[in-house]
This record gives sequence, structure tokens and C-alpha cells, in this order.
Amino acid sequence: MKNIFSKKKSFKQYLWYIPLAIALMVGIYYIPPVHSRLAWRVDEARTRIKYFFNPPDQAAFQPQSQINFDSILSTTRAEYSLTLTPAIVQTATPKAGPAFTPTITTTPLPASVSLSGVKYEDQHNRWNYCGPANFSMALTFWGWKGNRDIVGKAVKPSDKDRNVMPYELQDYISNNVPSMTSALRYGGDIDLVKRLLSAGFPLVVEKGYYERDYTGKIGWMGHYQFVTGYDDAKQEVIVQDTYNDGANFHINYKEFMEGWRSFNYLFVVVYPANRESEVLDLLGNLADADLAARHALDLAVAEVSTLTGNDQFWAAFNVGTSHVALREYVDAAYAYDYAFGLYTNLSNDLASRPYRVMWYQTGPYFAYYYASRYSDVINLANTTLEETVAEPVLEESLLWRGRAYYMAGDTPSAIADYRAALKVHPKWAPALQALQDLGVKP
Repeated sequence: MKNIFSKKKSFKQYLWYIPLAIALMVGIYYIPPVHSRLAWRVDEARTRIKYFFNPPDQAAFQPQSQINFDSILSTTRAEYSLTLTPAIVQTATPKAGPAFTPTITTTPLPASVSLSGVKYEDQHNRWNYCGPANFSMALTFWGWKGNRDIVGKAVKPSDKDRNVMPYELQDYISNNVPSMTSALRYGGDIDLVKRLLSAGFPLVVEKGYYERDYTGKIGWMGHYQFVTGYDDAKQEVIVQDTYNDGANFHINYKEFMEGWRSFNYLFVVVYPANRESEVLDLLGNLADADLAARHALDLAVAEVSTLTGNDQFWAAFNVGTSHVALREYVDAAYAYDYAFGLYTNLSNDLASRPYRVMWYQTGPYFAYYYASRYSDVINLANTTLEETVAEPVLEESLLWRGRAYYMAGDTPSAIADYRAALKVHPKWAPALQALQDLGVKP
């Protein structure tokens, strides 16, 4: 009997090691080199659990002010007109204005181009690092001496940040690499890609793609790719893929364009500031950002009439995105209403609904907010933050929900969202400015 009690006493003596061991494990986890390699695994485990009980592709935002897309005819400013049968656009007529004409090339473009001097970088062992890795490659191509981690620490200071927006990467270049600049436009195509590459200017594109994720289901995700070549004979572009496909990966023109559609054919050219005139000449009519957005709008309106399923959803979404770029927010809101209506009817047979769309694109927030539809901003943010992501770590959704709360008269909720955005993205200027405007400390 004495022996049993002594064993119990001995066991109790070691109980205090348990909290010590836990504290030690937590401390080791937050050592930067360890944390950078393990954080994504912890996040993945959390995501698996939440998605098992609440499949994110079952979530669907329903605008409170949703209308039939036919009413665009009576509400737009005649920038274009549409004749519709239920859910299908039949004809599209661009608004009167500057005609979009292809850039005239005085000499034929080469049949193939593969730019040299590319320093490949991947995004491995980093969480959502395709933005920093691709823009690092775009800079090192021109002789910059940095790497993905230097860019990443500036634009993505937290592992929780799901995505780096193109404007954030542009701002990094403007603020940190004074000899370089960039141009962002919508409405790109293969001819533009070839024209830029043949003149020695690679470009970064933002695309979508579908692949089987860790839940075993095919899902849509956004992704940057650095485009450095093409081959007309094979009908392929050459990209530096930072994720699965590696350096000098070849993609069929058609497949490339299908993925590019998800982001309204957005591209960014990074180049030395002293060569700006060359880039603008190569861009042709796309050199003017408004003309480029108008061109993208015409493309999107036309594609709504010819596509089906997920592709039609993206085309309708792009109508809204183009209107946002043109600062036509009421028109954009109506277009997004239609796109979200298509979204609710998408089939999950072949590819899941692209539930991550609001992780990467914020056009609907701009549209609904500036159309004074604050309840739709809040509801869209709630759907995004509560149903499509394992934890509310999308700073853009938090920011826009905060702005809408404020306009709706709920200042405490607005402040809480601004502060939550700063936890995801420390020192993020838009959230800091929002709190400063309210006279509140971060």
C-alpha cells in the first residue's frame, strides 16, 4: 500500500512539467524560422475541420437589393445596351466613344520568344506567397537585388493574410524601388502578351485555376504567374509558376485565357521608370487605364452571352469589375447582382463554386458601398468571413464591413473591424487611416 501512495506522490511531482512543456512548445512554434514552416500546416488543419462541418461552396450571398439584369436598360447611363432573355445576353452594343483598334506593328512578331535573365523563385515553405515571389521575379529580371522574403515582409507581414492585392505590390515598388515603376490594366489578350515579350518586357498576370485541394474536392483559387515567353507553333505561353508547375512551364493559349478570365484579364508590367514611353507605346489603346477598362467591359458583356456555368459567372463578374475601374458604381452593383444570381445556380458536378472569389477581388465592396447599399456590404462581408474562410482573416472584408457599419451608424462595430484588420495586416494604412479619422487609437 505504501508503495502505491509513493507512486502517486511521485506522479504528482511531475504534473507541473505539463504546462511547462506546453509553454515550451508554443514558444518554439513562434520562433520565426519554425513558425514560417509550420503556420500553414496549423491553418490547414483548422480549415479542414471547419470545412468538414460547413462546406464553403454551399454559402451563397444574396444581395438584398438584387434586381433582374434587364433593369440595367433603365438605370445605366446608356454606356451600353443589352437585350436579354432569361439569364442569357443576346446582343451587346458598345457605347459611342473612342474606337478600340489594335496596335499597328510595323514588323512581324517573332514566332517564339523566351526571355533570358529570369531568376526563378518559388513560394514553397511560405503561406500564400505567390504575390511576393512573382513580383520579386519581375524586379530581379531588371537587376533588383532582393528576393521574395524582402517583398513579403513589407506587403504580407502576417501569415494570416490570405492574399496580396496587385495595388499593394505596386505600392511596394513605388515606395521601395524608385528606379522601377509598373502599369496595371484590365483587358489583356495573347496578342498583347506577345507584343510585350517580343520587346523584352515580361508581365505578371493574375489568374484563376481549379485543382483538387486538401479536402479532396476540386476548388478554385487565385494565383499570380510571371509570363516570360510564348511559342506560336505550339500555341503556348511560358510562365514561371511559383506553386506546382515550376520554372518555364508551358500553358496552352486557350487554357491560359480561360484562367485569366477570372480576373478580367488583369496584368501588371514592371519596368524601369526611364523606359515608360516604350511600354505605353506597346500597350497601344490600353495605355489609357479608362480605355483599357472600357475595352474589358466590352469583352465581358460579349462573353456573358456566349459562355455558360462558371465561365459565365466570371464574365458577369467582370462586367462589374470593369464598371468599378471606371468609377461607375451603381452600374457595377447591378452587374454584381446578376453575377451573384448566377453563382447561386452553379453546379458542383465538375467544379465547385469559386467561393474564394472575395479573398482576391474587392470590386463588389466598392460597388455596393458607393451605391449606398451598406447592408449588402455587411452581408457580403459576413458571408465571406464567416462561411468561406476558417477564421475571419481577410483584412479587405473587415475594412469594408467596418466602413459600412460606420455609415449605418454602428461606430463601435466599425472600430472593432478596423482593429481586427490590423491584427491580420499590422500597420495596414487603410485601417490605420480609418481609425485616425475617428480619432481612435489602433
